[in-house]
Amino acid sequence: MFIRLTKTHGHPMLDFFQLMPFVRWSLFVLCCALGTNAANPSKSPKVQSRAAKPPNIILITLDTTRADRMGFLGSERGLTPNLDALATQSVVFTRAYAQVPLTTPSHAALLTGTYPQFSHLEDLGAPLRPELPYLPDLLHHHGYHTAAFLGAYILDPAAAAPGFDRGFDLYDGHFHQRKPGEDRYKSIERRAEDVANRALGWLSRHQQQPFFIWLHFYDPHDPYDPPEPFKTKYASQPYDGEIAYTDSIVGSFVEVLRKHGLYDNSVIAIAADHGEAFGEHGEERHGMFLYDETIHVPLLLKLPAGRSGGERVEERVALADIAPSLLEAAGVPVPSTMQAHSLLASIPGKKTTGAAKNSAGSPASNGNKALEREVYSETNYSHRAFGWSALQSWRTEKYLYVQAPKRELYDESSDPGALRNIAPSAKAVADTLESQLGDFRQKTSSVSTGPTKMDPTQAEKLRALGYLASDSAASNGDSASSVDPKDKIEIANKFHRALVDIEEDHYEEAASELREVVRLQPDLASGYLELGRALIHLQRYQEALPILRTAAEKNASSGMAHYELGLALIKTGQWEASLPEMQAAVVCSPSSAQLHFYLGAVHLRLKHIPEATAEFESSLKIEPDHFLTNLKYGELLFREGQAEAALPKLIRASKADPESAEAHAVLADTYQQLGNQLNANKERAMAEQLKDHSPE
Repeated sequence: MFIRLTKTHGHPMLDFFQLMPFVRWSLFVLCCALGTNAANPSKSPKVQSRAAKPPNIILITLDTTRADRMGFLGSERGLTPNLDALATQSVVFTRAYAQVPLTTPSHAALLTGTYPQFSHLEDLGAPLRPELPYLPDLLHHHGYHTAAFLGAYILDPAAAAPGFDRGFDLYDGHFHQRKPGEDRYKSIERRAEDVANRALGWLSRHQQQPFFIWLHFYDPHDPYDPPEPFKTKYASQPYDGEIAYTDSIVGSFVEVLRKHGLYDNSVIAIAADHGEAFGEHGEERHGMFLYDETIHVPLLLKLPAGRSGGERVEERVALADIAPSLLEAAGVPVPSTMQAHSLLASIPGKKTTGAAKNSAGSPASNGNKALEREVYSETNYSHRAFGWSALQSWRTEKYLYVQAPKRELYDESSDPGALRNIAPSAKAVADTLESQLGDFRQKTSSVSTGPTKMDPTQAEKLRALGYLASDSAASNGDSASSVDPKDKIEIANKFHRALVDIEEDHYEEAASELREVVRLQPDLASGYLELGRALIHLQRYQEALPILRTAAEKNASSGMAHYELGLALIKTGQWEASLPEMQAAVVCSPSSAQLHFYLGAVHLRLKHIPEATAEFESSLKIEPDHFLTNLKYGELLFREGQAEAALPKLIRASKADPESAEAHAVLADTYQQLGNQLNANKERAMAEQLKDHSPE
């Protein structure tokens, strides 16, 4: 079956299959699957009346996508013809705001209907606690088939987003650390085409309805690298190219839904998790500030049978409102622990199944009258990564208020760009909004469970995506918390540029930027940590040692600082000196399998066999399939004459990394010692084959 489209909803496009090869495959698979179900009625879902049939729920989140790039929100750049067409059949929320300008905590607010001060998922890598209400879990318990398809490591539950897979039949978020020379799109990230392809493949195999499916498109996140033809067309504006590319994938995905009868009875929610800054207010990228360029996001809600299509809601809404909205649309009770309210009450003339509440918890009116709801946002990234002050914002009536050491107030009716801070001259208004924000936080907060600790592997993957891990933050007490990020934004920008340089293996450039960072702020522990890491990559170990000692002294609670210092000492042959640093790293992050492994490896090198054994055991209790622990522990047991005990460890190691010649070689020796010649020959041949094909 071949289809050739020259237009999508009236917008000229390139040849459909030249641009979207995944649709050709997916249409074929879907046709086969649908045909199979039609030929085998016993395998088809139970027939229900249209009135009783619950809608399918499709959530599409666009990472790092600015509202001002959307045609349906007034952009004239022509980047989003498919989203614009979908907007004509959807409810458009023109003033939707993220709760956090970072991917993981923003998605947490969106999927739990709670605020970050309640969920305590305020930072990258923080766990989604099992007692929190969670949209996919609630839908799953009410008969929905559930699947998620993610575009980047940032939402992988195995590391950066623990707990996010709760309630999913399939959570397709398996990524790995990028290896030298490896394509980032086959390790820490996926193209939107790949994400959509996987989603359509799942739909072709799971025709049971209703279903909830979540697609996360990471492409607009930096580094901006759209595929052709968008790469050439938007060579001078690659960020715009990423958005145009993502829009084309959304359009093709929706087209497949239409062709197979999955569109009409589906609720489709499309939202960005946050925006992106290009120098506005001094910020490059996102995460530090709470202005509209990173907090104002696009939001569409397509209801079944096109109900309320074309309506525009001008009142403020929050991303946290999406979870209760989708539950209500599905006819699933909204749990009382959800703090946000359903957006269905905001749609002109739309009746709702229950009383909606505004963000302060009081009843909201239902009808055509627009409400000026309050919207809360926050960011702790500046504090967790740099030790500076956290920020909170409060949008109400015509004002944007930002709680900071130097508080800010903007009249958005006359100053939409938030360029003129009127807080000093409008003290009474600023005081009132500060009080409202404080009351809101008090009403919506819960007891904290403590900061998130990351192991080096997690931190490395976050760095590859351009983020500093929280564990690298300075620990400078109240004085650091009083630093206003506005006064330090250039340091954050230099950090970002350095992390990009590191990802592109430009370590000299990264070291140069980081030297400037520690010159500008000598007390910033994370500056010394990242500079030391860059010097290690440059194999300048002696130069790195005093830098990393400074990092560990300035942030004694950082497991990563002690770990990196320990590695530098190992690189200079100082194994005895590395031992206390690795021990300190484990004390700081006791739940890290990676750190227990490295401490065990140091003990092993120093011939502390009982201590090495204990650390390897601790590592495997945390992560039974940890490759290096199974490999080195297996080698230890083999050399200690315990081949039978070594065997299961080495088998796990070879399965964890089938490309490891060392694992297969040691496994061959173990089989040989146990008298299993057949398996020994097989593993030895595999080891030799891998050695022959390994890069020089």
